[in-house]
Amino acid sequence: MASPDKTVIGARTRAAREGPPYWSRATLARRLRAAAEPGGRAALPGVESLTDVIKQWEAGKYVPRPNYRALYAKATGKSEEELFGDHPPAHGVLWRPSSPDRAVTLDDSDRLTAVSQRSARLDVTALEALASILAGQRRLEDAVGPAVLLGPVTGQLDVIAGMLREARGPLRMRLGRVAAEWSVFAGWLNAALRRDVQALALFGEGEELADEFEDGTVAAIATSFRGYVARKQGRPRAVVRASMAALATPGGHPVQRIFDELQAAQGYAALGEAERARRLLDDAAERAADDVEPPPPVYWYGPSFFQLNIGMAHRDLGGYSDAAALLSSGLGGIPADQAGAEWLGEYKDALAEARERA
Repeated sequence: MASPDKTVIGARTRAAREGPPYWSRATLARRLRAAAEPGGRAALPGVESLTDVIKQWEAGKYVPRPNYRALYAKATGKSEEELFGDHPPAHGVLWRPSSPDRAVTLDDSDRLTAVSQRSARLDVTALEALASILAGQRRLEDAVGPAVLLGPVTGQLDVIAGMLREARGPLRMRLGRVAAEWSVFAGWLNAALRRDVQALALFGEGEELADEFEDGTVAAIATSFRGYVARKQGRPRAVVRASMAALATPGGHPVQRIFDELQAAQGYAALGEAERARRLLDDAAERAADDVEPPPPVYWYGPSFFQLNIGMAHRDLGGYSDAAALLSSGLGGIPADQAGAEWLGEYKDALAEARERA
């Protein structure tokens, strides 16, 4: 059986480990040992040593030998071909998970695999292919949820990080911005699944990359998403702090300002600071009426989405009748391709609560 580049294999094995239900490297080491026949188990390294070996495999330094490939298949429930072969895995090759627009061709996939093996092959076409993949996966998450995409996106991010380390020349700036955006998307998937530690780490990486490669829009989004995690954790001061930091980020997009004013308003409302919350809410509601085109990383930041968040702020301020009307109208205006998205669940729950308390 032919094998692809060791970097690709490393990305696949990490994606298999970090996809649902998620195993630490030590847990995977135990699973690999448990998958061995009793007579062969004694010949395997101990858990600590095997954990270090797994780390090196995932980093693309080495590839597993045939005996380990068989153990991987047993331990993960994936086929050896899917993990180590040249043919597409069951869910699609690394760069071509199913997407609504099918925008990424096999030629694109081959080009990106070649770039991952040799960064000198980086060109504008490869960067455009990465942009198509990321856009397609964002839309796909609306349809299938974050859990399906967590593994593939994590594997892709590892390969992109490797590309960036080796890249030189004028296109490195664009690739760095792609890496920043990919980190933030991976962080969002983790946040949506309440893997908060992993999410915050990825948002931090996204912020640093966005600063390094001068992308204020992505930097502000990464900072803002910290506020989302804090809100889910019930930490309103951290919500306000992250939102205000996003508002202060140079180069942030105007629609990001709308969202962060609304997010900060929710934080202040939870703190009982109604006057501050209402000032932010009024300013954001006025700006939301302008219907500014959002940037691709937050394509859903439109009038109906903002209406949902205005409704959430009204609910937090005790205005349940207004909240119910705004949430109902906002949900009704969400585009059809987003209407089944898992992230809408909290707004549906808020609508039910507002109606009950109105």
